[in-house]
Amino acid sequence: MTTLEESFPRGGTRKTLKSEKAFQQSFEQDNLFDISTEEKSTKRKKNQKGPVKTKKLKIENRESKSVTDKFEILSIESLCEGMRILGCVKEVKDLELVISLPSGLLGFVQVTEICDAYTRKLNEQVACEEPLKDLVCLPELFSPGMLVRCVVTSLGITERGKKSVKLSLNPKNVNGVLSAEALKPGMLLTGTVSSLEDHGYLIDTGVSGSRAFLPLQKAQEYIQQRNKGAKLKVGQYLNCVIEEVKGSGGVVTLSIGPSEVSTAIATEEQNWTLNNLLPGLVVKAQVQKVTPLGVRLNFLSFFTGQVDFMHLDPKKTGTYFPNQQVRACILCIHPQTRVIRLSLRPVFLQPGRSLTRLSCQYLGAVLDDVPVQGFFSKAGATFRLKDGALAYARLSHLSDSNNFFNTGNFKPGNTHKCRIIDYSQMDQVALLSLRTSIIEAKYLRYHDIKPGEVIKGTVHTLKPYGMLVKVSEQIKGLVPSMHLADIPMKNPEKKYHVGDEVKCRVLLCDPEAKKLLLTLKKTLVESKLPAITCYTDAKPCLQTHGFIIRVKDCGCIVKFYNDVQGLVPKHELSGEYIPDPESVFYPGQVVKVAVLNCEPSKERMLLSFKLSSDPEPKKECMRQSQKKGRTVNIGQLVDVKVLEKTKDGLEVAILPHNTPAFIPTTHLSDHIANGPLLYHWLQTGDILHRVLCLSQSERHVLLCRKPALVSTVEGGQDPKNFSEIHPGMLVIGFVKSIKDYGVFVQFPSGLSGLAPKAIMSDKFVTSTSDHFVEGQTVVAKVTNVDEEKHRMLLSLRLSDCTLGDSATTSLLLLSQCLEELQGVRSLMSNRDSVLIQTLAEMTPGMVLDLEVQEVLEDGSVLFSGGPVPELVLRASRYHRAGQEVESGQKKKAVILSVDMLKLEVHVSLCQDLVNRKTKKLKKGSEHQAIVQYLEESFAIASLVETGHLTAFSLTSHLNDTFRFDSEKLLVGQGVSLTLKTTEPGVSGLLLAVEGPAAKRTMGKTRKESETVDEDEEVDPPLVVGTVKKHTLSIGDVVTGTVKSIKATHVVVTLEDGVVGCIHASHILDDVPLGTSPTVKLKVGKTVTARVIGGRDMKTFKFLPISHPKFIRTIPELSVRPSELEKDSHTALNTHSVSPLEKIKQYQAGQTVTCFLKRYNVVKKWLEVEIAPDIRGRIPLLLTSLSFKVLKHPDKKFQIGQVLRATVVGPDSSKAFLCLSLIGPHKLVKGEVAMGRVVKVTPNEGLTVSFPFGKIGRVSIFHVSDSYSEKPLEDFVPQQVVRCCVLSTTDHVLTLSLRSSRTNPMTKSKIEDPEINSIKDLKEGQLLRGYVKAVQLHGVLLGLGPSIVGLARYPHVSQYSLSKKALYNKYLPEGKLLTAKILSLNHKKNLVELSFLPGDTGELDVFSASLELPLVKQEGKKIEAEKRDQNRNEEKRNWEEKEKTNQKGQLKSKLPYKEKKEPQKPRIKKQGSWECLESGSEQERVNKKQKIADPKEDDSCVELYYREGEEEIEEMNMLPKEKMVKSAEAPRLQLSSGFIWDVGLDSLTPALPLEGKSSDSEEDEKPHQAMQQKKSKKERELEKQRAEKELSRIEEALMDPGRQPESADDFDRLVLSSPNSSILWLQYMAFHLQATEIEKARAVAERALKTISFREEQEKLNVWVALLNLENMYGSQESLAKVFERAVQYNEPFKVFLHLADIYTKSEKFQEADELYNRMLKRFRQEKAVWIKYGAFLLQRGHNDASHRILQRALKCLPNKEHVDVIAKFAQLEFQLGDTERAKAIFENTLSTYPKRTDVWSIYIDMTIKHGSQKEVRDIFERVIHLSLAPKRMKFFFKRYLDYEKQHGTEKDMQTVKAKALEYVESKSSVLED
Repeated sequence: MTTLEESFPRGGTRKTLKSEKAFQQSFEQDNLFDISTEEKSTKRKKNQKGPVKTKKLKIENRESKSVTDKFEILSIESLCEGMRILGCVKEVKDLELVISLPSGLLGFVQVTEICDAYTRKLNEQVACEEPLKDLVCLPELFSPGMLVRCVVTSLGITERGKKSVKLSLNPKNVNGVLSAEALKPGMLLTGTVSSLEDHGYLIDTGVSGSRAFLPLQKAQEYIQQRNKGAKLKVGQYLNCVIEEVKGSGGVVTLSIGPSEVSTAIATEEQNWTLNNLLPGLVVKAQVQKVTPLGVRLNFLSFFTGQVDFMHLDPKKTGTYFPNQQVRACILCIHPQTRVIRLSLRPVFLQPGRSLTRLSCQYLGAVLDDVPVQGFFSKAGATFRLKDGALAYARLSHLSDSNNFFNTGNFKPGNTHKCRIIDYSQMDQVALLSLRTSIIEAKYLRYHDIKPGEVIKGTVHTLKPYGMLVKVSEQIKGLVPSMHLADIPMKNPEKKYHVGDEVKCRVLLCDPEAKKLLLTLKKTLVESKLPAITCYTDAKPCLQTHGFIIRVKDCGCIVKFYNDVQGLVPKHELSGEYIPDPESVFYPGQVVKVAVLNCEPSKERMLLSFKLSSDPEPKKECMRQSQKKGRTVNIGQLVDVKVLEKTKDGLEVAILPHNTPAFIPTTHLSDHIANGPLLYHWLQTGDILHRVLCLSQSERHVLLCRKPALVSTVEGGQDPKNFSEIHPGMLVIGFVKSIKDYGVFVQFPSGLSGLAPKAIMSDKFVTSTSDHFVEGQTVVAKVTNVDEEKHRMLLSLRLSDCTLGDSATTSLLLLSQCLEELQGVRSLMSNRDSVLIQTLAEMTPGMVLDLEVQEVLEDGSVLFSGGPVPELVLRASRYHRAGQEVESGQKKKAVILSVDMLKLEVHVSLCQDLVNRKTKKLKKGSEHQAIVQYLEESFAIASLVETGHLTAFSLTSHLNDTFRFDSEKLLVGQGVSLTLKTTEPGVSGLLLAVEGPAAKRTMGKTRKESETVDEDEEVDPPLVVGTVKKHTLSIGDVVTGTVKSIKATHVVVTLEDGVVGCIHASHILDDVPLGTSPTVKLKVGKTVTARVIGGRDMKTFKFLPISHPKFIRTIPELSVRPSELEKDSHTALNTHSVSPLEKIKQYQAGQTVTCFLKRYNVVKKWLEVEIAPDIRGRIPLLLTSLSFKVLKHPDKKFQIGQVLRATVVGPDSSKAFLCLSLIGPHKLVKGEVAMGRVVKVTPNEGLTVSFPFGKIGRVSIFHVSDSYSEKPLEDFVPQQVVRCCVLSTTDHVLTLSLRSSRTNPMTKSKIEDPEINSIKDLKEGQLLRGYVKAVQLHGVLLGLGPSIVGLARYPHVSQYSLSKKALYNKYLPEGKLLTAKILSLNHKKNLVELSFLPGDTGELDVFSASLELPLVKQEGKKIEAEKRDQNRNEEKRNWEEKEKTNQKGQLKSKLPYKEKKEPQKPRIKKQGSWECLESGSEQERVNKKQKIADPKEDDSCVELYYREGEEEIEEMNMLPKEKMVKSAEAPRLQLSSGFIWDVGLDSLTPALPLEGKSSDSEEDEKPHQAMQQKKSKKERELEKQRAEKELSRIEEALMDPGRQPESADDFDRLVLSSPNSSILWLQYMAFHLQATEIEKARAVAERALKTISFREEQEKLNVWVALLNLENMYGSQESLAKVFERAVQYNEPFKVFLHLADIYTKSEKFQEADELYNRMLKRFRQEKAVWIKYGAFLLQRGHNDASHRILQRALKCLPNKEHVDVIAKFAQLEFQLGDTERAKAIFENTLSTYPKRTDVWSIYIDMTIKHGSQKEVRDIFERVIHLSLAPKRMKFFFKRYLDYEKQHGTEKDMQTVKAKALEYVESKSSVLED
């Protein structure tokens, strides 16, 4: 091939350069690798002398034999340094890329081999030790599947002796073979982004002497399609096509458009040579020779290459023939032998496309009898799998021995046993291994290892942090130091030696991170107890082994497998109280625990060290009882004997010592109604077992028999003393007393707390006594604990106190209640009375033969003839079931309930109950039932299907006792029940749980076929009167008069008075969206219609014409033109059995046209009709993604309006279609959806619900892109939020509310980035987080949902605290702090942080006002504790005031830049006026409303924010990281403003020394008289108070965070920070509060003189404030003077704009108009002036004046600005003016500039918002027929298709696709011609 090149030189003869020869010689001397036969043949060829031409033929023949005929597969031996090769990114690590090469080879690219610009950035970052903003990590630049051109830089040997291939992607190395002169248009090169410029990007192509530039417009298509709209980053790898070459290649213009790159082909005109031919080029080639092992090709006229069989097109294998024309891709070029390898696989023939198939589904599978396809001595062997696919095994994997193996075993057809170990992306083949060790290996990949598994391995190495264990060839695991043994080991090397076999247990396996953690703790390895590997494994009472990872004051945290961990609270550590757990337990200790409770959704688990089998507590009880003899302990369970009944309860004796005690009636049961029953039937001498001692005094022992309290005490779950109480815990107790302000709750141990009225119930509490009764059992959640006063606040709200699934709790309460009633029956059966014994035997469901005794006035019936003569049996009027009854009549009745106090039996005559059906019932099945009888805590209902009596609880919780009247059940009401038992028990009742309250129905429920849905409204004209008979049949044409028009139908009166109905769907053939078809028909109009069906009046079903009742139906009519014209009419589907079947024809995702019937405010859904007999519902959350629409849906949606909706699915409970207006409701990853806040969990996040029951959680770190002190403050339950789904792996979705996720197009500034793993962190990085906890070693700071960092105490503050407990006080959980990352330990997932001001640039976490000693000044003492407490109190009071000011805080943070003076005061912004925003056009705070108190109008300055044209879009795009020098207070940036909205009266003045001064002399006199009478002790106390006050004031003056309260304070501040406009404006505000206008002016003048002349921005802020002041309080003359001066000293244009805004905001429209006219003369070349004036006029309704301004603007402005200005005015017209005029402006502009695609885009956007569908389609049709560039045409076709997807039908979409195809074909035909 070299000969060919020399024989036919391109562009004349070419001399061999010396450098090339030297290069070749150096390779020949390199004997590291064997030289292949290919190389040898070439050397012989080169050494031959003589004339080249005569030898040509022989050389060719020899070459073909030596090289091509063999078709040797590429092996690692045939690689050499300098070889250029095409690869595919297989894996992306932080500092390295793993590249898949042909023939299953692998190579590695270091992070420094990407490009020079990226390496420079890396060096910069290392030098400055801080993360650079524009430096992105490798995973963001590269993705698996990318094809890259590489150069082999070195071939080394690893520690294991394996050969390693080092590659480089640096364009300098890859394209270094090209010269600038060789560059030609159309060439396909690879390059990397070197830098970002204003109009494009500089691309590093590596060609010396050439500069490559990529214009922005050439990059747009790639950015939108492949880069998700993000700008290109430095180091980004690109495939580029040369567009234009200037100056002999000195300057090159590139394009990266996917369409251009994918069609780029190397041609002869581009003059490629053997020296500069690059891999990845696509060429047109001709087949020269076909062999079984491959194909030989000719390409570019002179070159020959080979394609081995692995790279033939799989679909065409065996069909290749000589001289066939094919397209091929160059894979690699050997620099020495010049052998070129190519590929014919289609995936390589479109440059720039990534490979899609990246793995093999059978990875790890062991295969038997796999036949050999071929053997290659230097590379390996190929095999044919059963599915016909090719597989390949490298030479090293063909045998267990690396040195020798029998090649005879690998003849074609021989079979072998092998295992799939990998997948080669480049060859698209599976890689096999025949090595026995690999085939038999239990663990081939990390994916094969499961947590909790016991595995064997060998000791590999011992490190200080633990021991590495080799599990298999590819897998190593780490045993951390803590896990080397059950106890801590000092010298592990004495026990473990390299090579020892060990038995381990897997703690954690993360296949993605290739992380494996093991334990050698003998107890864990040999444990027979079940292992917990996920939270769902943890069932209550389960016992297992774990190990302690942390010991805290509150208890121990125990860890299990797979990072599952739980808390052992302090009271569960032991039977005895342990005051200091750290002295008893240590991290790493193996413990046996029992699971108490687990919440998998919250990943929380409560554990106990007190095991049920542990006999110690019992022994302890025995010992104590022996010691104390007859005394009874609180919390002890005793047996008692009833002595006597008193008014309030039972006097009892505690056995065995007959200690007297008392049980109140309310304490006999958890159920309020059962207490009096038990009290009534208990007799003297009865024994009660397991009674709890609540309290005792000398004379009185109080007992309780409530099962809930007894089981709590037995389980050890009740807190024994106050130290065990902590916020958040749930405790069971009883109501001790009820007050107007709340309820006092007592617990079994005697502790008590208050549940205030506000948190007593989720419902509104009018009277506390309505909700609870004394003695009632309740569950309480501790919300607040005051340890000093031993007080606690409790919540009794159901939302806070849930004990689990409501259905389970409901069933448990019902079972307990019925069990107690059965106990009462057994007490009754012991009585002598026959009547009472008979009543005890009677149970609900029994059928009796009775005789009617009397019919009472209220309609109820009394019966006689029961088993006992005196028995009273009663049936209410309802239970007469409408039967006529007379005295003496015999009736069969069924027992509903037995009143055991009144001794009455309630019965029913209902035939459905008496004659029950014998039908087998299924447990868990859902049934409709009718309420028959109501007890106090449960109801008895009968199943509609069978008549069985069923009991269900009316409460689902112990606290759930209050019902509004609207919520109460009534007899005869329909309910939905889920059966829990299928056979009646001793109670005679089935047990069930009620379904949702929404499924309740009023009155007797009928069968589904006979009922109208509860939400269905029947049209009055259709119902009134009896339906007349008619003789109409389906298909008849009738004439009638429109009687009335409804939302979705029209009522028509036909001849003979028959009433007919026309549905909205049968009025027009083509219904325009947004219109109401019923409006087309007017009342009184005569219409001609066709009968299409008949609706039965009772069932509302459409009957077939053959039905006998058809003549009494209401005719359903159609006036569609198409229906009236044709003879073959359509009839409604009349044969469906139920509406449920009718809706089954609709598939999820299908688009339907529907008609809005009404908006259901209560249910929050839109009710729509698709057809007369098909209805649908659209949940409010699925109507729009706009908060505005969701807030006022009635404004957006009109009754009768036509909507286009997507079917989500049928509603299983009713015959409704569930629809959506925002596309298919699939909550998949990345989906943006609207949800409702269900619960706000402090310091954790939000729980959000979606339609159809889906629940998601939002972490506190995903609430906003900018963290705040109280991130959850603005969220309340039922609030609508816009969420982005992050993960759907759990049953609970993981969500984000960050605007960068929910509105990615806005590209809002992300102040606090997402931190999802430790990989997202970099050393030296500054970030913010929330305090998680204060621990022994330091403060834990949450940085992300799963990332926590530790700041050790020396790095928390420069001050030191004497007690660690004080850290909890000043650094509470949830506090927002800024931290710097000091170090990262990726292996242990440890992050070390610093909060020190020197690191963060922020203030110290502890205020200087605390007067704490610095860390270095250890000798100095802290001030007396009393003074300290006073200061803390003062600080707390101040902070409480500050909480009210938070709305007034500066929106953008102004952190410090330098670290010199961290103690500098950060001024808090306050006042009663709104500060002016001196913002620029680009950066602006959106403030439209004044925030001034109307009462303070006479004493406040109102300054305004400027509003610009892009205000709405940029309201949230504030720059939040502008740094300010720490030597000065923060300065006011253009983009930031501040609001002072604290009332003037709330500002605290500096107190005088003698306490508060009195208001008048009269007040002083008695005060002085008091002082004279004071004793010595009082005077001493007074003196101490004065001293404390003095110290407080001194401290306040020294506090850097103190608010300035006097002119002196401000003078000090402005002296220290003279250039801060914020301080000067605050100083002005201070004077204005006292209405001292002149002083405020003087301050402004001082500021203007003081602020440095270089600080133009700061000065402008003061000037604007002064303008505002003069506008509000000055005269027109004073304002004019200030304005003239401001124009002299500042940029005039900015000042004019500010004043115009001030005039507009203060509604001085005439002055604003005059000022705008001045501006138009002075700044006529500024288009912003014209646009702002135009907007001003339109806002005021002066449309004509705005039109004239546009004409003037076009005359004054240069031509290049015209289109932009016209487009802007047209937009303003759309928004504020006349829509038709706006369209006319656009049309005129586009007729002049038809190729301005930006104007077309704006026009389309505006028409979509304000126009009809027809207008939008017309514009699209015009655009797609323009002759624009293909890239732009593609953009418009895509937009057209997207529009049709959203608004059109499937047919419309197909039409657009057909037009696009037609356009492409026309273009390609033009190219071919």
